[in-house]
Amino acid sequence: MITDFSLLELALLALAALGAGVINTVVGSGSLIVFPTLLALGLPPVAANMANTVGLAIGNIGGVVGYRRELRGHWRPLLPLVMLTAIGAVIGALALLVLPAEVFRIVAPVLIVIGCALVAIQPLMNRRSIVSRPGGLWPGWLQFPLIFGTGVYGGYFGAAQGVLIVGFLELTTGENLQRVNAMKNVLQTVAGAVASVIFIFAGPLPWVAIATIAVGSLAGSALGAMIGRRLPGWLLRALIIVIGAIAVVALLS
Repeated sequence: MITDFSLLELALLALAALGAGVINTVVGSGSLIVFPTLLALGLPPVAANMANTVGLAIGNIGGVVGYRRELRGHWRPLLPLVMLTAIGAVIGALALLVLPAEVFRIVAPVLIVIGCALVAIQPLMNRRSIVSRPGGLWPGWLQFPLIFGTGVYGGYFGAAQGVLIVGFLELTTGENLQRVNAMKNVLQTVAGAVASVIFIFAGPLPWVAIATIAVGSLAGSALGAMIGRRLPGWLLRALIIVIGAIAVVALLS
């Protein structure tokens, strides 16, 4: 595993993490920026995925703090979703460690394509939720298996996990977008934290890269909570899709 990085490489990684922190707080797919950057710096796919998960899990805390006002009075209904996310993340993280690395190399491009597609169609999902009936367009009980599934996904890979969470919660709860986004920040942070604990005990990690990601994404999440709502959504989505396409090419080459 490559652990020595030049100052220029660390600066590029910090910049990618800064952007990921903003995007994770506002949209929820920052992994699609950091993961390809780690691949470009020479980390193997599985090691890059673990470093990406651990680093961004720390940075995601800033998004939870930034959206704390939207969470007031909503912790009780959120707790079951937190527990389901945590259990799912354990399963996903263990699957990453147990399955051969070749499986991840095959599955990761597919997951990235799915993630990019979800980023692209999220405005359509939002538009449908605006006209939804009270309580959500879909039955409320569906949020539990769906969020469990996002926990498994987040523990295994996590790219665009936030997009999935936002879409599912909007369609099953009928809550406004800002509150759903606050809930998303909590759930993706839980998934990342649980998976990180497992990865830390699984073996050596590139801690210099992880620390760089953590610092950059913490700053980005704070920035995202302050001004992210003012950024043009189309630009963020276009950036995510382009970088995701680069990641797919890098994994398949």
